[in-house]
Amino acid sequence: MAEATRIVAIRHGQTAWNAEYRLQGQIDIPLDPVGRRQAARLADALRDEGLSAVIASDLDRAWQTAQALAEPLGLPLSPDPGLRERCFGVFEGQTRQQIDQQSPALARRWHSRDPDFAPAGAESLRVFYARVIAAVEHLVVAHAGRTIALVSHGGVLDCLYRAATRTSLEAPRSWALGNAAINRLLHTPQGFMLVGWDDAGHLAALET
Repeated sequence: MAEATRIVAIRHGQTAWNAEYRLQGQIDIPLDPVGRRQAARLADALRDEGLSAVIASDLDRAWQTAQALAEPLGLPLSPDPGLRERCFGVFEGQTRQQIDQQSPALARRWHSRDPDFAPAGAESLRVFYARVIAAVEHLVVAHAGRTIALVSHGGVLDCLYRAATRTSLEAPRSWALGNAAINRLLHTPQGFMLVGWDDAGHLAALET
């Protein structure tokens, strides 16, 4: 029987574009000073978690966050492009207000969470979800019975939350996806299970 795998899922630290509510998608944006301070808190917060490896999106903001976790703890760190944020195509680099003003018809479909809608050059929610879940399922099989940290993006964490709670892609989001927050899941042969979500206690003392 396949063993259970514990997952510590972490969104990257803050970037300047996060602060501007600008869609990053797969554009490579580094952490800002706040994000670097957030990332620096992770190693102490997870020192006793029993982590065996850190796997991260290869986009810079996630990779920087993962390095800040893995290096102080002496953990192996490896990239996985399957953990990249959703590609938003022509929406990337724009704020939500700009999208609403410049492309109102497309914005309505986007806000409705139509799972098959994709702006030009983008992934649909359905394609993105399938890509993320396949990548994570591959990783948990490779690390069966251990505890791993996955450092990625808000959209990736949203997919994992939906998989663990059996929430549809169309359902509005009502859960937090905090930068550098700690989220815990379990994967068994029956699928994903939610253990804890949006633990940000290690960030409480930071001035933002």
